[in-house]
Amino acid sequence: MRYIIYGAGGIGGAIGARLFQHGHETVFICRGEHHAVLQRQGLTFKTPNETVQLRVRTVGHPAELQFTKNDVVILTMKSHDTEGALRDLERVGGSDAAIVCAQNGVDNERMAARRFDRVYGMVVVVAATYLEPGVVLNHSTPIEGVLDAGRYPTGVDETISRVTTDITACGFSAKPDASIMRWKYTKLLTNLQNALQAACGLEMQEKNFARAVRDEAVACLKAAGIEAAPQDEFRRRMAEVRITDIPGHPRTGGSTWQSLMRGLPTTEADYLNGEIVLLGRLHGMPTPYNRVLQRIAGEMARTGKRPGSVTIEDLQRMLKEEQARDK
Repeated sequence: MRYIIYGAGGIGGAIGARLFQHGHETVFICRGEHHAVLQRQGLTFKTPNETVQLRVRTVGHPAELQFTKNDVVILTMKSHDTEGALRDLERVGGSDAAIVCAQNGVDNERMAARRFDRVYGMVVVVAATYLEPGVVLNHSTPIEGVLDAGRYPTGVDETISRVTTDITACGFSAKPDASIMRWKYTKLLTNLQNALQAACGLEMQEKNFARAVRDEAVACLKAAGIEAAPQDEFRRRMAEVRITDIPGHPRTGGSTWQSLMRGLPTTEADYLNGEIVLLGRLHGMPTPYNRVLQRIAGEMARTGKRPGSVTIEDLQRMLKEEQARDK
């Protein structure tokens, strides 16, 4: 079995690094300066316990590979890049590869299932950071992270059982789960706060806005008849993960915060808060809090604003505008 990590940033770099270290054939697909650095000097992978340099094979496009039925492609790019990646994969390798969506949000599996026969969801709880080309940090201890997975929409088969076994042997905790999407919807509820953290900064203490964001989402899931794992069950499963500072690299923000720090023109908020906005429109539920976060994340990315450049008062003003539109 060959592991192809498509989008070797924080999550992909952390998973691929450990697979490579444990002797699995591993390939990174990435682009830009990150691709150039990885090809030139390999991946610098840092954890609280070690810093290693790994010469993982790296390509810039799926066309540089010959695909077989034994390939497992682990998608780790942001959701807004998934459709283009899937199109390139299908064009080059057909629809035989196993596609594992190790991504936030719940839309990647739907996109993949339009093109590929074997699609798997993977819930990702890994405190990885990617801010500098060629360098990936993983602050998760004592295990590397939780990466439970199952077939989409439901089920477990031999492929995903082997994948989870391999990943667990590399230092993560990964269990096969026949109802993986209920975990991914619960993780979505957690990720709705990513845009709030990115907008108002790491020190933001206001809790009422965050609670309202989640309450909207829970109401939308209920209206849509979508099952999510109970929050206490989710916390128990993820309790193995502890976040520890790496010498010289304190743990900072999540994925949306990192995207803005890197100056990227887009964020994944359209597939996090935007998922709740979509459900609200489909089922007649108000979602002004999530619309505000989706809107501000998009504006910050387009205009190049740094994380923390928005106040909670700014968000409250935007909220009033959104609520006025609902009347």
